[in-house]
Amino acid sequence: MTDEWKAPSKASADGGDDKSWKLLEKTLLAGVQEQRRSRRWGIFFKLLTFVYLFAALVLFTPLMDMEKSATRGSGYTALIDVSGMIADKEPASADNIVGGLRAAFEDSKVKGVVLRINSPGGTPVQAGYVYDEIRRLRGLHPDIKVYAVISDLGASGAYYIASAADQIYADKASLVGSIGVTAAGYGFVGTMEKLGVERRTYTSGEHKSFLDPFQPQKPEETQFWQGVLDTTHRQFIASVKQGRGDRLKDKEHPELFSGLVWSGEQALELGLIDGLGSASSVARDVIGEKELVDFTIQESTFDRFSKKLGAGVAEQLAMWMGFHGPTLR
Repeated sequence: MTDEWKAPSKASADGGDDKSWKLLEKTLLAGVQEQRRSRRWGIFFKLLTFVYLFAALVLFTPLMDMEKSATRGSGYTALIDVSGMIADKEPASADNIVGGLRAAFEDSKVKGVVLRINSPGGTPVQAGYVYDEIRRLRGLHPDIKVYAVISDLGASGAYYIASAADQIYADKASLVGSIGVTAAGYGFVGTMEKLGVERRTYTSGEHKSFLDPFQPQKPEETQFWQGVLDTTHRQFIASVKQGRGDRLKDKEHPELFSGLVWSGEQALELGLIDGLGSASSVARDVIGEKELVDFTIQESTFDRFSKKLGAGVAEQLAMWMGFHGPTLR
């Protein structure tokens, strides 16, 4: 009896292919599921680490502050930085500077306040707010003196603030002064004419658009705006004179209020400052408390960490919960 070879039927071949494909599909699905499971566990442990670090920071930051406070002596000098533009929403905004000043004056261990200034100036409103608050706090606490110390630059609104202090110090090469007011812009009328562009402005009020750079200047409006600047300048001068008093040599040097800027050495001769020194030398030699404690209002490490943590947690949660944006693979 001989065995006769028979080719496998089409049905049996298809059945074998189906089984192979199903097995391959199951293998691939199992791999994908394992990757997802591994990713989710990874995200979970990352979130757990974030939560741990966050909790540790919450617990230990106050303890560190308490430890620093406990190690400080019976007295110290408060330091407040005025750095950069003096404007709203800036680090050297009036709110931040005033907040630091009030905290310093309320601290019973503060023996003197140093405003460490490195600023080209800012808005007259912000500078005026700080000026008035310094004088108010000095009146309430006559035993606590305020010293302005100019490092690289103390100009315009920054000098406005400094003039409210009891005394002003600077380095011999510092730039001091610039007692003036400026407002600058551009005029594009000629450019528009060359390009053939027509400006259409609709206003209610004869002079509502007088600062529009795309319209020609009118003599009466230019005169009006100059009057606004002159008034602000007079206010600036009056405040500086009130703060500096007879120390200013403005009678011999009327150019003091012209907007010019001087070196620290020149400023000392003109009565714009009282001496040469740094924040540390003033704390040590003038106030008598060499330890400087920073009262500057600024974004803390904890706040920065919280913001980054919040963004990171939100992103990780979105991934964990399956909220994925469109991707190209």
